[in-house]
Amino acid sequence: MACCGEGPGYATPLEAMAKAPREEIVYIPCIVPPERRGKQPDYLVTVDVDPKSPTYSQVIHRLYFPNLSDEVHHTGWNTCSSCHGDKTQTRDKLILPCVNSDRIYVVNVGNASREPTLETSIEPWEINDKCGLGAPHTSHCLASGDIMISCMGDPDGNGKGGFILVDGKTFIVKRNWEKENVKFGYDFWYQPYHNVMISSEWGAPKCFRKGLDPADVVKGHYGNALNVWDWTTHELQQTIDLGPDGKIPMEVRFLHDPLATEGYVGCALSSSIFRFYRKADRTWAAEKVIQVPPKRVHGWALPDMPGLITDILISLDDRFLYFSNWLHGDVRQYDITDRRLPKLVGQLFLGGSICTDRSVKVIQDSELKAQQAPAFIKGNRILGGPQMIQLSLDGKRLYLTTSLFSSWDKQFYPELLRNGAMMLAIDVDTRRGGLKLNPNFLVDFGKEPNGPVLAHEIRYPGGDCTSDIWLASTARKPKL
Repeated sequence: MACCGEGPGYATPLEAMAKAPREEIVYIPCIVPPERRGKQPDYLVTVDVDPKSPTYSQVIHRLYFPNLSDEVHHTGWNTCSSCHGDKTQTRDKLILPCVNSDRIYVVNVGNASREPTLETSIEPWEINDKCGLGAPHTSHCLASGDIMISCMGDPDGNGKGGFILVDGKTFIVKRNWEKENVKFGYDFWYQPYHNVMISSEWGAPKCFRKGLDPADVVKGHYGNALNVWDWTTHELQQTIDLGPDGKIPMEVRFLHDPLATEGYVGCALSSSIFRFYRKADRTWAAEKVIQVPPKRVHGWALPDMPGLITDILISLDDRFLYFSNWLHGDVRQYDITDRRLPKLVGQLFLGGSICTDRSVKVIQDSELKAQQAPAFIKGNRILGGPQMIQLSLDGKRLYLTTSLFSSWDKQFYPELLRNGAMMLAIDVDTRRGGLKLNPNFLVDFGKEPNGPVLAHEIRYPGGDCTSDIWLASTARKPKL
């Protein structure tokens, strides 16, 4: 959980990449499908990912939460590598915001425990009444020891972007972080060296909680902007309108280098990747660098099917960018050595909505010559599409799950509600690029004791590419 007897994490991203031990377990929230939501709680599973273990590729523990209808979604830590210089900090609490109930669970994982326990919870009224916010989403630890959590709406489900500060020891909600709210919220990433934080926009909770209605997009109930904040004063500095090619910007990823002044954001509905960067005049801008073209189809909800980029991440050496096209069904790997001209070097189709055994027929495709055949692993048809992704610290293994959000799963992949989500593993070529499915790894969440569940974000006990933020103050040369 800590390196060299210091604080949590590692001094630099490259040190983490070079020195971190291979992952042995991961934590994943499991969401009960809507039909059972009022009867069974969501829960957190521990999955064994150690190929030397007799329980490899199995769920080895389940922590059931005490409430119903939560929709546990993304997760974060009480501390991370931003606190590496503080020996008093310990990464031992997993933070789990609930998108539907406005509750936040705090789970004690101790020293990478295989059997985590519930520490406490932050109840909805603490967020609603004290901060005027709801629908908590992304949590990041701060160097101060506090935890910062983005929120996507007000207590009534209207769009409202803001952030709450939580004491990292007592887990009491302290106050709002922001000086003013923005229209929408979702993800965020900060770079203290450049005094900046950038946040993204999903949409109004009362809209996305019921599924994706294109009419709500037209009515302006979904976002298409990046918000640039002053990290010190907490004031909004800029709003970057991404235009029609930047609809529903979701995951924000600065380069891991704490001195970097650029990063990427995936725009789900537009199926595009924008590079954001600081200009010479110290203002920020964004440019589109990747576009996944839609496929003209028959037998689907709309005549054009977007890829729907729902998760992106960057390897710790800032060389590769990965993202998932949840509807088209592929995972992609891009070499981003040239930050403005990413090069596709790896692609793998694992399920999706355009497989030949589905009712959808592709009638025009600028990328593929033919529809993809369905994918199988261990004799099982891969259901849904690649969604949440997580890269091993050494960059050699990419894990994924196939569920996005329960109401969206029901709309686009109803079979997930009946058969459960899946967790898969991909072997990565880190020299030349390339992706290959690991045929020996499958976690089938359709075989859970109380019925199929929807597995979502993946977390390593020691931190990972999407949880840890490094500070320039700890950016010494790694001891390799």
